[in-house]
This record gives sequence, C-alpha cells and structure tokens, in this order.
Amino acid sequence: MSKHPQALLAAGAVFLLAGCGTGEVPAEESQAPVTQQSELLAACQDTEELAEVAEHSCTHAEYGPFESVTAAPYGGPSFVDVSVGHTAYNVTLPAITYQQWTLGYAGSVIFTPEESTEYAFLTSGYRAVRVVNTATGEEAGLECRYHVPQEVCGSLRTAVTADLEGGVDYRVDFAAVVPQPATFRLVIEETAHDHHEE
Repeated sequence: MSKHPQALLAAGAVFLLAGCGTGEVPAEESQAPVTQQSELLAACQDTEELAEVAEHSCTHAEYGPFESVTAAPYGGPSFVDVSVGHTAYNVTLPAITYQQWTLGYAGSVIFTPEESTEYAFLTSGYRAVRVVNTATGEEAGLECRYHVPQEVCGSLRTAVTADLEGGVDYRVDFAAVVPQPATFRLVIEETAHDHHEE
C-alpha cells in the first residue's frame, strides 16, 4: 500500500483535469468526476469579440497592475481571491509530487464576479480549467476555448469562457502536467465588456 495516497489521488486529479494536455478523453472515462473540463471544449465561434477581449487583457498582462498569488492545494478549500478587475495575476500552483518526482501542478483560487454575464479566463499558457459554484458544488459549464493569436497578444495564449452569476463565489481549479511551469499569468475579463481604445 502506498505511503502517499493523497499524492496519488491528487496526481490522478491533475491528469483528469488536464486531460494529458490534449483535451481528449476516451469514451470509457466520460463518467469521471471532472466532467465538463475533461471533455474537449469546442473552439469559440465569436473570435472577433474574443480578440478584442484578449487585446484589452493583453494590456494588463504586459503592464499590470500585477498581483502574485499562490493557489490553494487542489481538493481543499481556497481563500485566494482573484476578483479584482483589470488585474494580471501571477498564479503559482502547488506541485503534485510522488516520492522524488513532480508529476504536475494543481490548485484553486476564488473568483466572485460583480455582474451576471460571460467571462473569459485568459492564461499565459495552456492550463486545464474547472469552475465550480462554491455554495452548491455544481460546475459552471465552460462554453468554449479560444487560442489567442500571437498578433493579438504575445503574452496570453488561451482563454476559456463561462457564464457566471454576479455575487456568487466560484472556485476556479487549474492544473498543468509537467513539463509545463507551475506559474502562469491569469487575466479574467467580461466578454461583453465595452473595450474602448484610448
């Protein structure tokens, strides 16, 4: 019997959540506890609007304001808040280790939207994402995934979108499989937000 069952459970969660980086899950694994996010997310159709969101978010990703946070360990409660708008968060995920090996990284933060609308979670690298209502434990279904073109923003790589209710606390789980780094940049932006050029 393993001396580190929690490490193995957490590692399993990382691989389920991250989907081994491809987003594809065989049919026999479709009943896994991580449902929405372990399935392949469709590509976003409204890429023009999301390009505007990414371009606006890029300003914050490159020029700030910045805040560094360490996510709470995956599977436990999180009090790490990332709700301040127009802020680029440098998020560090706790390592999932087994003996001397680091298998991946996973952790949770809390996001409380001000308004009920669709939000984009933009990251500097590929991260598996799951959004859960902390009061009910229900997953907020992710709508689609958007790959940010290099010409739109060089410092943000991908985004996922979700419809969220204002004033509700959501736990946002992130996971990455080695060799991806533990730290990444996160910007959360309303997709319906009015982005004016100044």
